[in-house]
Amino acid sequence: MKHRLVLAALMGGWVSAASSAFADPAPAPAAPAAAAPAALARSVHAAPDSLADLAASLLPAVVNISISATLKPGEDDDDDDGPDASPDDGPQVPQFPPGSPMEKFFHDYMNRSPSPSDPPRKMQALGSGFIISPDGFIVTNNHVIKDADKVSVTLQDGTVLPAKIVGRDSRTDLAVIKIESKTPFPTVPFGDSDKARVGDRVLAIGNPFGLSGTVTSGIVSSRGRDINHGLYDDYIQTDASINRGNSGGPLFNLDGQVIGINTAIYSSSGGSIGIGFAIPANDARGVIDQLRRDGHVSRGWIGVRVQNVTHEIADSIGLKPEKGAMIAGIDPKGPASAAKLQTGDVITALNGKPIDGHALPRLVAEIAPGTKTVFGIWRKGKTMDVTLVVKPSPEAPDMPPSDAKVKGPSKLALADLGVTFSAIDDETRGKYSLSDSQRGVVVTDVTRDGAADTRGLQPGDVVTEVQQVAVNSPDALSKELARARQQKKHTVLLLVQGQDGLRWVPLPLSGD
Repeated sequence: MKHRLVLAALMGGWVSAASSAFADPAPAPAAPAAAAPAALARSVHAAPDSLADLAASLLPAVVNISISATLKPGEDDDDDDGPDASPDDGPQVPQFPPGSPMEKFFHDYMNRSPSPSDPPRKMQALGSGFIISPDGFIVTNNHVIKDADKVSVTLQDGTVLPAKIVGRDSRTDLAVIKIESKTPFPTVPFGDSDKARVGDRVLAIGNPFGLSGTVTSGIVSSRGRDINHGLYDDYIQTDASINRGNSGGPLFNLDGQVIGINTAIYSSSGGSIGIGFAIPANDARGVIDQLRRDGHVSRGWIGVRVQNVTHEIADSIGLKPEKGAMIAGIDPKGPASAAKLQTGDVITALNGKPIDGHALPRLVAEIAPGTKTVFGIWRKGKTMDVTLVVKPSPEAPDMPPSDAKVKGPSKLALADLGVTFSAIDDETRGKYSLSDSQRGVVVTDVTRDGAADTRGLQPGDVVTEVQQVAVNSPDALSKELARARQQKKHTVLLLVQGQDGLRWVPLPLSGD
């Protein structure tokens, strides 16, 4: 039977709560008290008889998320990483005699390529989420809302509210949306996911198959799972029943704290077989904070490609202990190249803490760009410490949908700096090949030998931040420049999205 990893709106199915009435073994013959190991003195009856009180306190903060999206011809609403993913490889063609007209008809129909002239299709899908602040910020999965034209949230009492996409990140599959109300919303807190141990009991709440407010329980089955979803895989595995509709829902410990965000299942049918995966809260917290604040995620980058040090690799190069990240490639423009790191070097530690190859990309990504970081290096039998200044990742971040209307003027010409900025609209998107989700202010004109020109700005570059404050219009950019001048700053720091990715550009305010 073929098993598949389903990145879908997950969770559900009823799982009987583990009974607390474990039968005690028959009395054993008396033995000296000293013969009983202290580790076995802990009773299995410490777990609560019922999770009802805990579930009742958590349910009000868990929400159902529904989206509507418009799919253009050729786009597929049935892939495995969407909230309405199909458990099967595709539609099944009925069996007809080989060569019969019906066989040809169904074959041609099922394999018909969509025409560009076909009308767009509407799609609706469901997912889950949980409220993390009284003013209505909600955490969910990116794949729940990534293609949404409209997002709505249903609270436990049946209230339906429109939601705005605040920020999203496809690399960790996280997103933040927001709802509004005159009264505070109930919330749930994050816990320390690093303290979750294999065997700890957990509770999952979500919206499986549209069945709102479904509660299931289980245990932490494993930690640090790599499911080949991306560079930052570090999942908690659980056997709490998780199905479609549960993506973005919380995984709780018995203290009522969120220790994971339910994201994927391993299944042959699309239904739960007791293997679910959740993003650890400690990995998610920093991403969520950036999405709330900036609408996108800025990641650290050192410009290396690494692989785990296996037993065979360690044995061949004489490395003990056999752990670390072996450099397989170096970007010539990256910090690692500037620090003279070499292919074949093994990164053994990050700021004094031992690491392995799988964890390195995630740990580096969590470091704020501009931070000095010490890497422990093993090179041909010798160890050394190398200090790098981590740069922003050249990968373009996922941006939330652009605002429908840009407030204020559509252009900002700064003659003293030799640059003109324009709002991102249909015209500039087409002219500079900008994506529908691109946010910021686009550079449309640069004066030769002016301050902007000497700092490498060119038409088509998009400024997304000024002084680490997100800007979405020429008016917002002008206000941040004015604020910097009031603070008597000589330069402002721009975060610029160009053809080579993100980069920080210090722009002199004097024009010199």
